[in-house]
Amino acid sequence: MRFYQVGGAVRDKILQKQSQDRDYVVLGGTEEEMLSKGFKKVGKSFPVFLHPQTGEEYALARKEIKIGKKHQDFKFEFTPDITLEEDSLRRDFTCNALYFDEEKNEVLDFHNGIEDINKRILRHISAHFSEDPLRILRMCRFAAQLNFEVAEETMDLCRQMVKNGELKNLSSQRIWNEIEKALHCKRFDKFIITARECGALQNIFPEIEKLWSVPERLDYHPEGNSGEHTLLSIRAASTEDAFVNFGTLLHDVGKGETNPQKWPSHKGHDILGDKLIEIMAKRMHFPTTYTKFARFCALNHMVSHNPLIKVKKQLMQIAIGLHNFPQKIYLQRFIAVMSADIHGRDYKIPMVDENNFNDIARELQDLYDKVSAIKLQTIPEFRELLTQLKTHKISREEFKNQKANLMLNEIKKIQH
Repeated sequence: MRFYQVGGAVRDKILQKQSQDRDYVVLGGTEEEMLSKGFKKVGKSFPVFLHPQTGEEYALARKEIKIGKKHQDFKFEFTPDITLEEDSLRRDFTCNALYFDEEKNEVLDFHNGIEDINKRILRHISAHFSEDPLRILRMCRFAAQLNFEVAEETMDLCRQMVKNGELKNLSSQRIWNEIEKALHCKRFDKFIITARECGALQNIFPEIEKLWSVPERLDYHPEGNSGEHTLLSIRAASTEDAFVNFGTLLHDVGKGETNPQKWPSHKGHDILGDKLIEIMAKRMHFPTTYTKFARFCALNHMVSHNPLIKVKKQLMQIAIGLHNFPQKIYLQRFIAVMSADIHGRDYKIPMVDENNFNDIARELQDLYDKVSAIKLQTIPEFRELLTQLKTHKISREEFKNQKANLMLNEIKKIQH
């Protein structure tokens, strides 16, 4: 029985990057042998074991045979005579099919994966790739995570898989899991670019795909359309914060719902975007906090496009609204989304706009701190509101509105 490090950790070693975790494949072993050595079995469909000391995953070398259309419709063979090369054929990309023999200090490469890593190319291994539709989204995610380009033959295969309707065999949860991993990538824009190129974006986010057909005012957006502006905004954000990337992706989604007769004007796209994100969230089952933050950004990001003197009252409302999020980091996240929107265009913004944005950001932070200092529980009117809410004399929405008004009054007292 031999153990080999496999997959992303080996790839990252060649890229000279830190790897989050290490996985191993077990050659020539059986379930009984692994259990006898103290490993804990966790796999259901096929044996995966946790190392008794490190907790790292060890999986028996195996073959996979497709038996249905869904992502998990495989049967597995994991007999001790399966070779590493046979195990490698079930993997997705050449860069992820490398095995490191720690005893001999050598990498086993059956598919020229090292060469593809050096060329920064994602290339599928075999025709088995098309048996798992999730690999389409994994391709998009790895393009963003590794900043790799996709081999032409792999892109062609994924286009055909999308055309054949393979993505319909994935649950919304599986799709979201890949999207969320991609949202943590600094080059999240490459996920969107790659998904557009293979046709997946139209399937998972038709509301985002539509933005490329929505024109923008060229004096503000020389990039020409809302889709390109969204990409430039994500690039301007340049962050691994998933909430900032998500809010930036959806901040202008409402522009696709504005009246085409009035394009390139998009008055009201903030309100339309808020409603559209709610619809998308129900279809895609976005987590609640992601949905809430994206809707907040869609509704409020336009504040940074106005002179500070005109939006002070609105900034008060935004500062109060940000207190409905669990931590102060959401204030910084909202400012980051506004910044991405301001800078996400195909020219350097004028210094006067840059200074105005900085003034708005400082004012919002100041107002947020003032709201944080208010202790509503000490105010009789708030205690009365709570009583009315508990006795069902007012709705939760009425409670929120009246609470916001109390906040505004308290802020005005502080300012005076």
